[in-house]
Amino acid sequence: MAICNNRTVIITGAGGGLGRAYALAFAAEGASVVVNDIRLEAAEAVASEVTASGGQAIANNGDITTMAGAQSIIDAAVAAYGEVHVLVNNAGVLRDRMFVSLSEDDWDQVMRVHLKGHFCLANLLGKRWRDAAKAGNKIDARIINTSSGAGLQGSVGQSNYSAAKGGIAALTLVQAAEMGRYGVTANALAP
Repeated sequence: MAICNNRTVIITGAGGGLGRAYALAFAAEGASVVVNDIRLEAAEAVASEVTASGGQAIANNGDITTMAGAQSIIDAAVAAYGEVHVLVNNAGVLRDRMFVSLSEDDWDQVMRVHLKGHFCLANLLGKRWRDAAKAGNKIDARIINTSSGAGLQGSVGQSNYSAAKGGIAALTLVQAAEMGRYGVTANALAP
């Protein structure tokens, strides 16, 4: 029996790179996968790859950086598969420049996608899982955030990215401490 049978996972930034690899790995372990990527064609290609290999997946291009967009992603997952059990916050963006060369937009874009993008879905799903636990349901949910070595040690030319990824590491510690009582684990990867 695959370890993710009867589980639904939302993976952001899953239209390529590590997100694609996560989608394929979760599907191979029996999960139903919501392949989220701002690039719908990329999300559709990965979802097709999953279904061609016998898995279940839907493509989604909802905006992870707004609560309304995040809710639409959750709604699509629940409509397709009934529930969400795992969130993999993987989406990211780079605007690399030396610190004094960064524009306000370079800073804001990276913070919006990384920090706010990691917040919106996790916050809404966290409320959903908390409310279900308080109603007496057994919850076995996961939040998996993507930090980076740059966020743990800094990286020249990436002050915005490093700050965002460091924030994600700290956010994960708080999520783990607060959500464990409801049956939710929170962990961060730092590839």
